[in-house]
Amino acid sequence: MDFPFLSVITLSPIVAGIIIMMLPEDNKDNAKMLGLAAMILGLVLSVALYIDYNFNIVPTITEGTRWVDTLAYVEDHNWVESAGISYILGVDGLSMTLVLLTAIVGLGGVLISWGIEDRPREFYAFFMLLVAGVHGVFVAVDGFLLFFFYEVAVLPMYVMIVIWGWKERREYAAMKLTLFILIGSFVALIPFIMLYLQIPEAAGVASSTFDLRIWSEANFSSETQRNLFLPLFVGFAVLAGMFPFHNWSPDGHVAAPTAVSMIHAGVLMKLGGYAAMRLGIQILPEGAVYWLPVIILLTLINVIYGAFIAMRQRDLKYMIGYSSVSHMGLVVMGFAAMNQLGFTGAGIQMVSHGLMTAMFFSCVGMIYDRAHTRSMDELSGMMVALPWVAVAFIIGGFVSMGMPGLSGFVAEYPIFLGVWGGGDFNLANTAFGLNPSNYYWMVAVASVLGIIITAAYILRAITSVFFGEYDEHAWHDMKPIKAIDKVVLVMFCVLLIAIGMFPKVIEPIVSSGVQPVVERIASAQSSYTVFNDIQLIATNVLAWFGVG
Repeated sequence: MDFPFLSVITLSPIVAGIIIMMLPEDNKDNAKMLGLAAMILGLVLSVALYIDYNFNIVPTITEGTRWVDTLAYVEDHNWVESAGISYILGVDGLSMTLVLLTAIVGLGGVLISWGIEDRPREFYAFFMLLVAGVHGVFVAVDGFLLFFFYEVAVLPMYVMIVIWGWKERREYAAMKLTLFILIGSFVALIPFIMLYLQIPEAAGVASSTFDLRIWSEANFSSETQRNLFLPLFVGFAVLAGMFPFHNWSPDGHVAAPTAVSMIHAGVLMKLGGYAAMRLGIQILPEGAVYWLPVIILLTLINVIYGAFIAMRQRDLKYMIGYSSVSHMGLVVMGFAAMNQLGFTGAGIQMVSHGLMTAMFFSCVGMIYDRAHTRSMDELSGMMVALPWVAVAFIIGGFVSMGMPGLSGFVAEYPIFLGVWGGGDFNLANTAFGLNPSNYYWMVAVASVLGIIITAAYILRAITSVFFGEYDEHAWHDMKPIKAIDKVVLVMFCVLLIAIGMFPKVIEPIVSSGVQPVVERIASAQSSYTVFNDIQLIATNVLAWFGVG
């Protein structure tokens, strides 16, 4: 296709944002309509490309297919040729799915913010920039472009939280969020630049380039991969809320306005997991094999610790914030399984969690706008006043618990199976000499505890907030939700149920997107020796501490 679909999806929100800022300050309705038009355009094009990719491209992807051959709707233009920077856009099965997720959550965010009265022109302009940045990361096939959009997606968060966020925590939360993510970006940038400088030798090209199609087939030395993988992966995984760098996320969720919380949990955290996979695992597969057996232990802490902390919360937003930390741990855990099942589950989990948390935060926003509290100790019987919100929250809760028939089960089940099977390989030269076959099965079993704790705090929240006695005197001014709010809730509920009942709408396309990455990992695994060389283990451990 010659039409620049991806450029339109990515850049139309920026154009809309610029036009919105040029409108008269009192022209609130036109600002909202322009934002809505940009989101609808992105959603229509994303749906069209998703269907086309599923029917025409997925069937052509077989074992051994290179990543470059899975890319579709590619746009390739020179930008700064002397520095190897190009404007290259394209999507594979995973990134196409995440582009569609962004379009859905972005539309939901615009609709849920329809009643905003405090400087709506500026709010919608910054929101458009935020959505454009997220889209840009998912469609970028040039490393510089990916980093550029990554920062574009993060910076509007600070402004939107400080201006429109919860007054009691907004300045602290915005600064904390921005510092954590920018420091993570800086940590990832250093190995990224080092890879850029080494690409001529590793890929056999004349000069350095940021073209990720070349990077994905480069053969960096084993030493380079082991040394650079960890800072590159962890630097991006900060945005995914990976333990112990997760602390910024719940505060950011709580302080942000509803639409920003939806984007934050729904798609922004996915940027960290996606970038860590695309620039870390795919580019440095030997480094991934070396370090992921350690990282999976951190993800186990994510899953269990996040669930326990969520159970301690009495503020609905904090509960969902820590729940996101727990569920995003499953995404990285799926990557650490290093097999097709785990990766596919991780991809579906990104979508399921994105839709689920976006709906959760929209529900909490509707409650807070009417009750002016998020405390589970103060709320009771909301099923009477807000039945639509109650049903949506319950469905989201069941998704969070991994109930069969809903998207959470479709995502979490292959992750656990992938981790269980991930220990079938015996690797000698992994970090600290860890042998995955000894403990991966225990990680899979222990992770189920996170699901049990999730069920406990979700059911408690549902009981506390939506059931029990409804005090008509305390909530005498409670207003029903608007029709536009009902549209948002129905949209998310239908999608969460559809993915659970008909997983074929998402599984093949996600699986096709992660297949080339899994094959690179498998190739790296096959080059490793069997776990029987104690001297090699000791050498690797000493090398990590700079000895020997």
